[in-house]
Amino acid sequence: MNMSFKTLTACLLLLFSGVLTAQQSQDFGDYVVHYNALNTQLLPPQVAKANNILRSGSRALLNITVLKKTGETTRPVHATVTAAATNLTGQRRQIQLREVSEPTHADNDPGAIYYLGEFRINNEETFSFQVKIIPDGETKALNLNFRQQFFTER
Repeated sequence: MNMSFKTLTACLLLLFSGVLTAQQSQDFGDYVVHYNALNTQLLPPQVAKANNILRSGSRALLNITVLKKTGETTRPVHATVTAAATNLTGQRRQIQLREVSEPTHADNDPGAIYYLGEFRINNEETFSFQVKIIPDGETKALNLNFRQQFFTER
């Protein structure tokens, strides 16, 4: 797969996930973490296929991006990211995240770096997410917590 198609796929993934569920972010001082979770059925088939994501009404995707502030801009950075989600009945699910890195042709541009994890969902299920992020070169964890309800096709 050529690099321009992979980069386009990454952009589409972020675009669709941001449009379909409000793109959210949290500022941690030197870092900004963008996050969202959505039903994988909402992804365009070509985006799901290019990122090895199973499109299903009963599956969701967690997407995390870590950006380091550099003056007036930000740049993506590698990090150790772990996540778990707990539903309202107390059932806890560990979410296995994988890093997706889309380098660019410029030497100083790291391209896109994001972390994707899939998990099962039921209709109208609400999850509280606990995400622990340790950017490369840092020792202190960034702790991100948020809640989201999911809807599946009946």
